[in-house]
Amino acid sequence: QVQLVESGGGLVQAGGSLRLSCAASGRTFSSYAMGWFRQAPGKEREFVAAISRSGARTLYADSVNGRFTITRDNAKNTVYLQMNRLKPEDTAVYYCAAPSISSYVLLTTDTGYNYWGQGTQVPVSS
Repeated sequence: QVQLVESGGGLVQAGGSLRLSCAASGRTFSSYAMGWFRQAPGKEREFVAAISRSGARTLYADSVNGRFTITRDNAKNTVYLQMNRLKPEDTAVYYCAAPSISSYVLLTTDTGYNYWGQGTQVPVSS
């Protein structure tokens, strides 16, 4: 059974930085791409970033491109989201996600992911 556990969330001031972690277990981590999504209060869940199986390829939402960086450590079965220059509009619950199929494709819609963490809160104060 695949399990994803996020950590690293917390209150941060606008302009600050935070690093989220997502520890995965239950299957061969390096065989699957990974993604980060977020859901702000009253809004639908949205794509943030995705990373390929090796970590060589990444994809970002326009709203975070240049400020957020997704990386992974396959030896530690962990994917990270480094968030810099945070803005109040980045306030959301952040989720890591994993697909059920091993693929070259980096997915940007939540319907492409089958496994989700419990989420970690990131409030950004102005």
